[in-house]
Amino acid sequence: MYHWIRRCVSVAAPLVVLSILCPRAMADNFGAVRYDPARDQLVVTMVYRGTNPDHVFSLQWGQCNQRPGESRPEVSVEILDSQWQDVARQNFKKTTRFDLSDIPCRPAKVTIRSAPRFFYTVSIPAKSGTN
Repeated sequence: MYHWIRRCVSVAAPLVVLSILCPRAMADNFGAVRYDPARDQLVVTMVYRGTNPDHVFSLQWGQCNQRPGESRPEVSVEILDSQWQDVARQNFKKTTRFDLSDIPCRPAKVTIRSAPRFFYTVSIPAKSGTN
């Protein structure tokens, strides 16, 4: 029994020290999200940590899903960070405008995700001048 406890401590101790000494990465989060109808853009204020403010964000669209009883389809979009492995040293905030020409369906209920726990849902109307 004593040998097992000593072995667990020898394995766990370095992990505890590393978790205390190394800066932890923090997931990107949203400060604000809105649809700009004049420019047909998604406007997202990203709140993130890193070593520099030069992170570039892009969208990765999912598939459209029409749920029974819903008037408009649903689609998920993930916001990807170009520097997702950047060490979390400082807080940054950046407002990014995303063109919606690549949205796979319209009108749609869009769920935006930046990390497993961070999401926001916004309604995107049909494009002006289309039926």
